[in-house]
Amino acid sequence: MDLQLLAALVLGIATIIVIVLRTRLDAFVALLVASLVTGFVAGAPATEILDSITAGFGSTLGSIGIVIGLGVGLGKILEVSGAADALARMFVKAFGKGREPWAMGTTGAVVSIPVFCDSGYVIMNPLARSIARVKRAGYVTLALALGCGMTLTHHLVPPTPGPLGVAGILGAELGALVLAGLAFSVVLLPIVIGYARWMGPKLESEISDEVREAVYGKAAVPAGAAGGSGSAGAPADLSKADATADPEPEPDPAAALGTPPPGAKPHRMPPGLAVLPLLVPLLLIVANTVASAIDQNRQDAVGSDDYVPSALPKALAFIGSPVVALLIGIVLAVYVLLPRWTTRTQVGGWLSEAAASAGLIILITGAGGALGQVLRDTGVGDELAEAISSWSLPGVLVPFLIASLVRVAQGSGTVAMITAASVTAPLVDGLGVSALLAALACCAGSMVFSYFNDSYFWVVTRFTGLDGVAAIRGWSGITTAVWLGSLPLLLVASTFI
Repeated sequence: MDLQLLAALVLGIATIIVIVLRTRLDAFVALLVASLVTGFVAGAPATEILDSITAGFGSTLGSIGIVIGLGVGLGKILEVSGAADALARMFVKAFGKGREPWAMGTTGAVVSIPVFCDSGYVIMNPLARSIARVKRAGYVTLALALGCGMTLTHHLVPPTPGPLGVAGILGAELGALVLAGLAFSVVLLPIVIGYARWMGPKLESEISDEVREAVYGKAAVPAGAAGGSGSAGAPADLSKADATADPEPEPDPAAALGTPPPGAKPHRMPPGLAVLPLLVPLLLIVANTVASAIDQNRQDAVGSDDYVPSALPKALAFIGSPVVALLIGIVLAVYVLLPRWTTRTQVGGWLSEAAASAGLIILITGAGGALGQVLRDTGVGDELAEAISSWSLPGVLVPFLIASLVRVAQGSGTVAMITAASVTAPLVDGLGVSALLAALACCAGSMVFSYFNDSYFWVVTRFTGLDGVAAIRGWSGITTAVWLGSLPLLLVASTFI
């Protein structure tokens, strides 16, 4: 490979890592600076570099920016209405006694599709504490299962912003990525539950006194007073002292709605209603993908530029487009999940909060597209593809390893997968992998070893009451376990996709 172009790529990625880790600047600025560094080192004229940055930024956000904004807004309404909590309780009831870790893992996976991991975990954690309080043991197991269940779909399934950004940068079919991400999540969930059940009891005695008291009540034994397996560290004498225990009351999941006006009925959220704004958009997007694939196959025009959709696939292509599908979802959420006495000002405030949280992710996604365009226009992508094609390394491992390295270096899974997609986009043809497979590899690689530089690490470990080595063994371990589990899945998928 041309050493100048190789240096451009290495210095570009190094710029992202150094800026995010060592300065007060964020990933958006880091990606833009990396685009400039890559272009200049590759020898491109300054004006052409700027043209590539603006073209890549605009084309990426033109396809995905609206979808990210709508997806985040939908998640916010699910959060404040109590719908996310209702879904959680539905799964706990459906799985039955003794299968609470499965219920928590599944709940996390479903809730995290539209809701950010951090806020979703805060919303659902009281349910895990409530179950552990009744069982008088097992809080760490439930907390790990809930947190990593959220990690799966947060990294693998649109309309979570990270996978949406990856799909936009790589040009992957969104409906196909939804189906593939869901399939990966279902297969990886047993790893989540298995690790949580194995490690949870070992760490139960490591829970901080403050969290132990909040979960099990004031009668709980001090941390470390109980050991062994099974319910290690659980308050063994809690059954006798339960009458004196004074656990904190569970927060109202729909407290953001405020107090109902006089004469209004209290807000209730049936699980069947709660799932509607989430299920309808996903079904429309998937129906669009499936109908188009069947129609192309019927016309013997798979992948052909001459394909003309029939009437039904054409209609589904409109209502099943991500923009329209999520628009339908957010309208359903506002008018079905929220009570009639909710004011326009309240709804506007929540959607404004959602837009604020989505803003940086949209900018990071656009900046990732800018970096990818610079890599294309300077010829770095083509050079790297030719070099890698001569290796014996499977093509699908390239985006997987890039995402993994960036994740370990700077902590954010979203930044890791978008960076990997930006670097991989010019290489897809040369690597011999489809855009869908490359997108899955970027998303799966970004799950590895969540630790101190990942904000979600601190959310999970602080709520769980774990610190130091115990936090690494619990949370960093479980995220690395699902990362390892995704590797053979990618290699198998590469034989079919």
